[in-house]
This record gives sequence, structure tokens and C-alpha cells, in this order.
Amino acid sequence: MATIAAAGATVVPAERCPKDKLLIVSALICALVALVAAFGAFIAPYSPNQTDVLSASLGPSGQHWFGTDGIGRDIFSRAVSGARISFAGAGIIVVGSAFIGTALAIFSAWNGGWVDRALNRVLNVMFAVPGILVAVLASAVFGAGFWAPVIALTIVYVPFYARVVRSAAVQECAMPYIEGLQLAGLSSWRICTRHILRNVSPMVLAQATIAFGNALVDFAAVSFIGLGVQPPTSEWGLMVADGRAEILNGAPQQSLAAGMCIVVTVVAFNVLGDRLSARTGGQR
Repeated sequence: MATIAAAGATVVPAERCPKDKLLIVSALICALVALVAAFGAFIAPYSPNQTDVLSASLGPSGQHWFGTDGIGRDIFSRAVSGARISFAGAGIIVVGSAFIGTALAIFSAWNGGWVDRALNRVLNVMFAVPGILVAVLASAVFGAGFWAPVIALTIVYVPFYARVVRSAAVQECAMPYIEGLQLAGLSSWRICTRHILRNVSPMVLAQATIAFGNALVDFAAVSFIGLGVQPPTSEWGLMVADGRAEILNGAPQQSLAAGMCIVVTVVAFNVLGDRLSARTGGQR
């Protein structure tokens, strides 16, 4: 334990902050998956759609790390390629819903009154609707693909940010410095964007980290039931669905590989988000 001593001053112990090993491990996993998603084309040893019927349903080996699927495609290459689609879908959902939800929350907290009450009623209605159901209906109406479930889930995730950020924004609006900024002649826009938004941004980041894992699961679920990304595109949820028939033939490697990718990524982001949320709550 380090001590700081000065002439005529009291010796004060300097306590070390304990490292959160789980936070570090989760952050490293999230960073690794993000790098794989970004540079998957350079990592994959094979083309994700390259077939070889003579090498169908092989187990893991030095040549095919995760084995091959029912038509001989390398599962590792498809999992790496699928990370890009899964990450892109979840990322767009999180960024879009965070932007809209935060903007609505700050606008509601700043104006208060009937604006705040009306927004709360709308959020309550949106909370009552299951997100996956909205995504499925959107895909059924507008056609299966990437964008229909992404846009639908983006709208569904807005209340999760708006609720949490609004509570923090209301507290910020009641702080004495806000009145001082108004007396100094700063506009409402400048106060909201440069001060309130900056102070609630750690909470937004923590919520976004948690929401990323949930968005990834929902996006994969839509693809799993056949209403999201379509074959032959590789996506984790679609890979789990494609591997179901192979499980009965004693070759579960495709579903296991894609499923483990989803589980590890979601757990890592949830743990990271929980730790960030706890620290954010502690600071506030």
C-alpha cells in the first residue's frame, strides 16, 4: 500500500482500485469478436459458400477447424463470415434505437408537462408488444431479408433507452447548474446537447452494451425461423437452423459452432454491460 507523505501533512494511504477481471475478459472477448466481424474476409481460410460434396459433414480437423456442413462448406469460414452479418444487424439496431430513444428522453425531460406524460403513455404501449413478434410481422409483410427485421427491432428497442435515459435526464434538468446555464443565456438546444447529453452518455453506453446482446439474439431468432437473412448467406441464426437436419445424422457441428458463437458473444456483452451499468450507477 503506497503512502504519500509531505512535510507537516498527515500521511494518507492511497488505496488501489481492485481490477475487475471479469470485466477485462468480457471486454477482450467483445473486442475479439468485433475484429473477427470486421476482418473476417482475411481470416477465413475458405470462401463461406465454397462447396465440396466429397467433404460433406466432416468433423473438426486441422483442415476444417469446425468441420464441414451437409454440402461440404467450411463451418469456421461461415461462422467468421456470419459474424459480420450478425454484428451489422445488432449494431444498426442498437445505434438507431439509442439515438432515437436518447433524443426522445432528453426532449421529454426538458419540456416536462404534457409532453412527458404523452411520451410515457406511448412507451408503455410499446413495452407491451414483444419485440420478436414485431420483427416477424415486419418480415412477413415486407419480405424476408436483412432490413425488415432490423428496422422493426430498432423501433422496438427505443423504449428501453427512453425509459432509462429519461430518468437520468430528469435528474440532470433539476441540477442547479442548469439554471445557471439558462441565466447565462445558453439556448435549450446547447444545454441539452452539450451538457445533459454528455452527462447521461455513460448510461447510454452501458444500456447499449447490454442491448447489443439482446439485439443479436432477436436478429438471429428471426433468421432461425426463416424470415431474416436468406441462404446461401452465412448468419449465425441461419446456420443454427441449417444444422438441425444434420444433427439427426450425427453431425451437430454446424449448429453447435453457430450456437456457441451466439452464446459466448451475448454473455460477454451482457457481462460487460452489467459492469458498466454498475459503475455508471455508482458514479451517479
